[in-house]
Amino acid sequence: MNVFYNREGIGDTLLITLKVVDPQVRAFEKKGDVVRIYDEQTSETVGYNIFHASTYSTFEGNGVVELNEQVIAMINDILQKNGVNEQLKADFSPKFVVGYVKEKEKHPNADKLSVCQVDIGTETLQIVCGAPNVEAGQKVVVAKVGAVMPSGLVIQEAELRGVKSYGMICSARELDLPNAPQEKGILVLDDEYEVGQPFFS
Repeated sequence: MNVFYNREGIGDTLLITLKVVDPQVRAFEKKGDVVRIYDEQTSETVGYNIFHASTYSTFEGNGVVELNEQVIAMINDILQKNGVNEQLKADFSPKFVVGYVKEKEKHPNADKLSVCQVDIGTETLQIVCGAPNVEAGQKVVVAKVGAVMPSGLVIQEAELRGVKSYGMICSARELDLPNAPQEKGILVLDDEYEVGQPFFS
């Protein structure tokens, strides 16, 4: 789940994204200040827009809202006050973590892509990577599914040339790190980093 608030850019509206859905099957229903966004074929909720958000609580920032138990409880309270029975749950685990590239294979359908198996401590993710310098044995920064990049891009499950990918191996520039090199290539970490630890503290 990702929550966004940007009063200057989009007005006094809290945007909650639970899942990506094809626009052709996206449907909406409104209750009070809450618009539920759902998949018309499955009726699964994929997001909410909460209008006049500042009348319910104070939201800081200009973009991604940092999630914690208090924010989730407040959102659920707003939903309930507007007659929405669904209660939201969130994954508070870090979205940018240190990974270890266990395996790298050439993509079967694309010369410039590699298929990597990346250990992130709790699981091993298959990630398709286009960086020329990725190799097995490296420690890298992994943006997990649901991570919001500094550019605003939300990392999603993807299929690249027929191969599933569950995250992204990041470059210093993509992470918006100071003095990031401009040439293409992932950020390779020193051995002192521990697999699974949050990259941003």
